[in-house]
Amino acid sequence: MRPLVLGAWLATAAPGVATALAPTSVTLIGDLQSELGCASDSDPTCATTQLTLDASDGIWQKGFSVPAGTWKYKVAIDGSLAETYGGPGGADITLTLASAATVKFYFDPVGHWVTSDKNAVIATAAGSFQSELGCPGDWQPDCLRTWLQDPDGDGLYTFTTTALPVGTYEMKAALNEGWTESYGQDGGSSNLSFNVPAAGTEMIFTWNSVTKKPTVREVGAPVGDIVQARAQWVAPDTLAWSPENAPEGSTFRLHHQPDGAMRLTSSGIQGGESFTLTVDPAGLSAELKARFPLVKDALALKVPQAELARVPEYLKGQLVVSVTPPGGVLADATSVQTAGVLDALYAYTGPLGVAFETGVVGPTLRLWAPTARKVDLLLFDSSTAAQPSSRVAMQAGEHGVWSVSGDASWKNRFYLYEVEVYVRKEQAVKLNQVTDPYSVSLAVNSTRSQMVDLRDRALAPSGWDTVQKPALEAPEDIVLYELHVRDFSIHDSTVPEAERGTFKAFTRDSNGTKHLARLAKAGVTHVHLLPVFDIATIQENRASQSQPAGDLSTFAPDAEEQQAAVHAVRDADGFNWGYDPYHYTVPEGSYSTQPDGSVRITEFREMVQSLNQRGLRVVMDVVYNHTNSSGQDPQSVLDRIVPGYYHRLNGVGNVETSTCCQNTATENVMMEKLMVDSLVTWAREYKVDGFRFDLMGHHMKANMLHVRAALDALTLEKDGVDGKAIYLYGEGWDFGEVQGNARGTNATQLNMPGTGIGTFSDRLRDAARGGGPFDDARYQGFISGLFYDPNGFAQGTSDPKTLLLQHMDRIRVGLAGNLRDYSFTSVEDKAVKGSEVSYNGSPAGYTLDPQEVITYVSAHDNETLFDAIQLKAPRNASMDTRVRMHNMGISLVALAQGIPFFHAGDELLRSKSLDRNSYNSGDWFNRLDFTYQSNNWGVGLPPYDDNKDNWPFFKTLLADPALKPAPAHIAQALAHFEEVVRIRKSSRLFRLRTAAEIQQRVRFENTGSEQTPGLIVMSIQGDAPAAQGEFEHAVVFFNATGEEQRFTAEAFKSQALVLHPVQQESADPTVRTASFDSAAGTFVVPARSTVVFVKNPASSDDGGCDCASANGTAFSALGLLLGLSAMLRRRHAR
Repeated sequence: MRPLVLGAWLATAAPGVATALAPTSVTLIGDLQSELGCASDSDPTCATTQLTLDASDGIWQKGFSVPAGTWKYKVAIDGSLAETYGGPGGADITLTLASAATVKFYFDPVGHWVTSDKNAVIATAAGSFQSELGCPGDWQPDCLRTWLQDPDGDGLYTFTTTALPVGTYEMKAALNEGWTESYGQDGGSSNLSFNVPAAGTEMIFTWNSVTKKPTVREVGAPVGDIVQARAQWVAPDTLAWSPENAPEGSTFRLHHQPDGAMRLTSSGIQGGESFTLTVDPAGLSAELKARFPLVKDALALKVPQAELARVPEYLKGQLVVSVTPPGGVLADATSVQTAGVLDALYAYTGPLGVAFETGVVGPTLRLWAPTARKVDLLLFDSSTAAQPSSRVAMQAGEHGVWSVSGDASWKNRFYLYEVEVYVRKEQAVKLNQVTDPYSVSLAVNSTRSQMVDLRDRALAPSGWDTVQKPALEAPEDIVLYELHVRDFSIHDSTVPEAERGTFKAFTRDSNGTKHLARLAKAGVTHVHLLPVFDIATIQENRASQSQPAGDLSTFAPDAEEQQAAVHAVRDADGFNWGYDPYHYTVPEGSYSTQPDGSVRITEFREMVQSLNQRGLRVVMDVVYNHTNSSGQDPQSVLDRIVPGYYHRLNGVGNVETSTCCQNTATENVMMEKLMVDSLVTWAREYKVDGFRFDLMGHHMKANMLHVRAALDALTLEKDGVDGKAIYLYGEGWDFGEVQGNARGTNATQLNMPGTGIGTFSDRLRDAARGGGPFDDARYQGFISGLFYDPNGFAQGTSDPKTLLLQHMDRIRVGLAGNLRDYSFTSVEDKAVKGSEVSYNGSPAGYTLDPQEVITYVSAHDNETLFDAIQLKAPRNASMDTRVRMHNMGISLVALAQGIPFFHAGDELLRSKSLDRNSYNSGDWFNRLDFTYQSNNWGVGLPPYDDNKDNWPFFKTLLADPALKPAPAHIAQALAHFEEVVRIRKSSRLFRLRTAAEIQQRVRFENTGSEQTPGLIVMSIQGDAPAAQGEFEHAVVFFNATGEEQRFTAEAFKSQALVLHPVQQESADPTVRTASFDSAAGTFVVPARSTVVFVKNPASSDDGGCDCASANGTAFSALGLLLGLSAMLRRRHAR
């Protein structure tokens, strides 16, 4: 269709002109008016069918309830038939409804387009530019100032404006004034970015309703864009491209130029050489479609046989593909993405980085840089030397690997690579000095790499080779404790000041290490460390780190001053969560007492050794899904060596950023290799016991299986570690450009069952707490009072009781290992499987084995569990009540089948003063206190950026002295945590190994429509007779309500059930009042309590409270046989 300058007009026209032309009224007229309440049809004076002017976007609009039938309509201006508008030529518009419906009608007073949401798609260009055009804000699909219109009905919706300032923006085509259906880059979910080169530039936005693709371009600009890369070179002889316009008989050409001198002009491609590509009518092969789903429907363009030998040469320079119709005028042109052909030609399986090889005196360095023209090694005499002491040319070898060998004097020298390479985004050849992506040691602040031998005895603490791992029989025995290295000790006065916030602090006999030992004794098995690799966003030199100004403790608990002081230095202090990878395989320097050089290696190993000696294994939080930077940014490593390869690109060749940062492409062979090699290094050289994958769903399932296989290959005899004992888990969220397997089968919750790799389950988390991360923080759940103790805030439902009962079903699934096939009776009185219980339209249960679920209610993301309770509990709830709500959440996690996960401080009522995103909130808001005197509640309003909308509500809570827990409350929470973890440890009944065992042994009472709301009853059947140290039966009651509950069941009559030995000596006197009448089969469960009854309690020196787990003989042959097949395929720890 012919583009019109439409929606922006009202935002930019002179006020006098707008007033002169604007109608005073717009009336919907036609044969439907009498049906809508007018006295007659075609009446321009009927007020009933007048549209309403939306002052925010200048469009006349209104919805009416229209009966079924075929109707004719148009609009009349200012109450007269003298000026009317309808379809093409002013004709009536036909509306046909099979049934009565609410129809919204629209009229644009500038372009005079009349339509309804039943005649046309209501599409808007929603994005980061809308506020510039007069919308109330950006990303507002209901602001029709950016209305994409299609008056001629050809399916091309357009909007044109000259009012955008210079800049780079992003957009999507949003339909029906909302986000339910929207289309971004290439019709997908990623935002489409575009540039406005100068003020007053006329920009046309187009959405194709057939292909679903939006485009934005400068009116009159040459067709195509050779900075963008919309074509992909997927195999040496094949390119894939979907040009915007390619009529029958068009000619396709591949243009190449070594230095980036080609330019796109109105007369075509200028510069370079080219050859003809032929279209393969069969399209891409099935193999290529599977590998490159983004272009599966593209044309397959074949490279002539005669040109194949020169492909490596072409890949080192500028590449453009063009299409010219028979008329001879260029129709489209674009640059080329090359990851596929690089994989095909240069995939490499050997060593990279620095290698000190047996029998060789000096190191050998290898760098994968297949598109580089030249690579030199720059050697420095120190980490701070201004200039290199020598420059050594590296030699290009097979598979795109450049290498050089040195003598013994190179050991421990600092170095950089200097890489000469063509960069598409710059359209130029660049000379980049860059660190080694395979670095194992670095200068302070990562300015240079260092050649160290990780096998050097000088880098190993005493006893490193003989470190004994704490016993672990199976993954289900794992209890995870998520901890930030700096949080752990930065405020601990029992740690030497120079070592606070470092790896070294874990080696000291401090309040913190005593606390960890206490948790390990109770049953915690693994410390999960937030990122400890080299981080891009922390100043490593402590002397250069900034501190918040003033004494923040002097301000009121609801004051703004604390967050303002923290914000002022947030990017210059020593704190960050660390999800900003710089070098994947080097310990973070700010966590070392000496960040310049290899001391960080030794201190990391000392930390692992010390934690192992205290009974704790170590998990690393790894972030291979993105890097901090890309392109020519100084902190970009990968992209300045092989531009455009290591990162996941969208349909126009821009780096995807759905992770928050620069997404990597582990579907590419060498990015996967970097991830696998890095993980093997951490496992073998640092004896790391597990890896948690940040945004694991952004990796492919195949990536994770290759990681698993590489770690499984590590053995005690060969490598000093048992790779099969290393546990893997991650965030299996499905979103962004990979959502729905859009880039291949990704490692999401629903794709990973059967792999033995764990994923975090949000099902139990949300059901327990209430709401989700993006809901109002006052939504209640099972532990926080939904239905049985309402907080007075609307809960998003008219039936909170039913919502509570549905939450309880989701929790039951979670307690049963979140198994896909676990069956029980639902709230609808139906026998259902876990997969048939709904969680926001997805299956609640999805695992095939209990080791595949990470059960949690609190993590570093979002509010801490205590803060969530503060927000959700009734305003008048006492602190004792709030602590018991909090403890109920801990109980659900600790006693669920699968693998429990706790955020550090969960056991201490940890607060971040209501901060929901403390990634850069400094030491002040992230404080941990292992003296148990404070939980950090009420240390000021949380940082403005992520919390400002809730400040008014937060102030009322933070200012209330009754909501600050006393040390006695913290002690109560810690005692409860220890007790439930000890109960878990006391019996394998709480750590069943297979899905078959769980289905056989776990059942739920108090289910169905007549159940007691707020009470979950879980029965776990053991063997009879039980093995030494085991129980024949356990019955667990989770009574979240504020009332004592009596529960009777025929099945429990005459059973010799007693309170668990741990709870017989509980620090909680309320729990000790729980009782069981065997003759009646009646249990008495106190309010807001978790109570465990057992049959045949273990007899041991400590009453079963601190016993080691029973071994495999604890269950009968029947139980073992039921799980045999699953156990054979699973990787149990040793």
